[in-house]
Amino acid sequence: MRKIILSAGIVFCCALAHAQSYPSKPVKLVVPFPAGSATDQIARVIGQELQGALGQPFIVDNKPGAQGTIAAEGVAKSAPDGYTLMVSTNTPQAAAPALFKQLRYDPVKDFQPIARLGTISFMLMVAPEFPAKNLKEFLAHARANPGKLTAGYGSAGSQVSQAMLRSMGKIDFVDVPYKGLPQAITDVMGGAVSFTFADLANALAQQKGGKLRGLAVTSEKRSPLAPEVPAIAEELKGYELIAWFALMAPAGTPPEIVTRLHGATAAALKKPDTAARFATLGTDVGLMDPAQLADFIKSEIAKWARMAKEAGIQPQ
Repeated sequence: MRKIILSAGIVFCCALAHAQSYPSKPVKLVVPFPAGSATDQIARVIGQELQGALGQPFIVDNKPGAQGTIAAEGVAKSAPDGYTLMVSTNTPQAAAPALFKQLRYDPVKDFQPIARLGTISFMLMVAPEFPAKNLKEFLAHARANPGKLTAGYGSAGSQVSQAMLRSMGKIDFVDVPYKGLPQAITDVMGGAVSFTFADLANALAQQKGGKLRGLAVTSEKRSPLAPEVPAIAEELKGYELIAWFALMAPAGTPPEIVTRLHGATAAALKKPDTAARFATLGTDVGLMDPAQLADFIKSEIAKWARMAKEAGIQPQ
């Protein structure tokens, strides 16, 4: 019995020492979308906070493509040692099973949740010269020109937003996929595509600069950050879409490292200046612990599957 107690004590002490020494080298924060995307900007805020709290660089590594699934697959197959993490979203973590016929990773079994970071909505954006000045005029214009408008998307949030608008608004247009929303936004500004659903982080910046015009937001109610822009639900009852960000690690990451990372992340999100920085990115702080996030992801997989089906999206 004494030997068993001593062995347990040694294991506990080793785990405690391992947690206290982590991290002992730079940590990679994989972002499944391009530089300039909302996910990228959130990752840089969190990375800076974690670096200050834990004393090692948290380096953002952008790996866009295939709706974030390329990055997710890579992280899922990484060593579960706490040195490769992902700032994920609802796209690769919850919507992907409904968007792709085959995934090379399991969004539940292959990941260890650390913390949900926040939530964000999208804004329907058009170029300043677009003929419609509001959502009602946009729908009328689209109905008068079936199949002539083009819509760029670079995430599940933007793709499903478009599909819901098509279904609920009874309009038709051509979908144009991108590796990320920044490229879609650029092409709307340049006239290559007619419109896009941009996350508020990018939408607010483009609207403020006069480069794009926001017609409506995907949240149930108007955003306090842009109260002059109506919610789509004001015209199409029942329309609502909210996206989210989360810090994830490969499955098998030691619990003491997960606890350390969650603690540092939670402390960062409770700072008023972090909430303020999130707000400038159109994001609301929405902390969840690992267990809460694990349950949330499972419920979100079912939710996004339902939304994709109702919007008529066929898996690729």
